[in-house]
Amino acid sequence: MTPRSALLSPAPLGIGAVHPGTPAAGTDAVTRSTSATALAAALLAAADAWAPLVRHRPHSRWTQLLPAEDAAALVDPSLAADLAAAQVWLLSWLPGQGTPLHDHGGSAGAFAVVGGILTEDVVGGRPGAVRAAATELWAGRVRPFGPHHVHRVTNRGTRPAVSVHVYTPGLSTMNRYELEDGELRHLSTERAGVDW
Repeated sequence: MTPRSALLSPAPLGIGAVHPGTPAAGTDAVTRSTSATALAAALLAAADAWAPLVRHRPHSRWTQLLPAEDAAALVDPSLAADLAAAQVWLLSWLPGQGTPLHDHGGSAGAFAVVGGILTEDVVGGRPGAVRAAATELWAGRVRPFGPHHVHRVTNRGTRPAVSVHVYTPGLSTMNRYELEDGELRHLSTERAGVDW
């Protein structure tokens, strides 16, 4: 079995090759950016280490911010800078629990389903013909999304579900929407540290 650190490390390029992200001659620093999708996949692989933190609440979803340094210690300390530029949330979903339609205020990211099944309704289409399309996401699935992604996530199953979410940059606002007669209508904007 391949060690987890080997899965996260770049493959050798051969003698004399320059690894992508290696600074050009005369530059001072290496710029490395691990995608939110790769970070979510790494956290999915390390789920046994953070699973004891997970709780379930009968009246609403449970959420917990996982500090970047804790996340890096769980997956690979070399990812510390990339995780510091992101935000990691752990979530649990009892049957019937979900989100309203929302975006992530301009943040991109990815989420991984660790256990159970979640249904994602993604909203898109031209004005007047906007609609939602549902996809079931089973344990082990990693779902990337861009900065303009509008969706709703729900546990429509019969068992609890757990997921890990990575946002880049970290969330500062979230917009809520409703879909009515083919139109996506903005309802409200929530601010980090104020509304949640």
